[in-house]
Amino acid sequence: MPDANLLVTHDPSHSGSAKEEVEKALKAIKQKAKFLKSSIDGIFMLRVANPKKAVKVLGKIKSRKGLFEHTFYWVPIEKWVATNIKVMQKEIKKLQKGIKKTEKWKLDLHKRHFDSMHTTELIMQLTDVIEKQKVDLENPQKIVEVQILGKKTGLSLLNKDELLIIGHK
Repeated sequence: MPDANLLVTHDPSHSGSAKEEVEKALKAIKQKAKFLKSSIDGIFMLRVANPKKAVKVLGKIKSRKGLFEHTFYWVPIEKWVATNIKVMQKEIKKLQKGIKKTEKWKLDLHKRHFDSMHTTELIMQLTDVIEKQKVDLENPQKIVEVQILGKKTGLSLLNKDELLIIGHK
């Protein structure tokens, strides 16, 4: 799992179609991906050359009809750490150095197979180490992305165009 640098969430009941969709989308932007083993239904773990750039370019073509029907989130991951508050705080403290004083930010948390702490409490503990004042949940310039997958957590500091959210339904 720690080799993955791009997570793609999808409808687990359409895994085959979703995988084809990922391959087709990446082919459209001339990127190759290696699918890694994922222990969680509904999440593809990928290794691509430049995940942030790939997601940025995909964002520009996301309105292409029929391109994104089975995938939901495309999330670059910069670092994998143990799912442990202290370890996560330490890494987030490092990541926050990439947020300028003038920039608005938010923390985006997704947790799977992790029930030992309530989401709100977890967010409060993780944002505690971020020393930047300008929080903006609606229109941030930077996103501290936290993807908890059981015992491992993927972390990234992303510009908003480096996170692809497909608005289905």
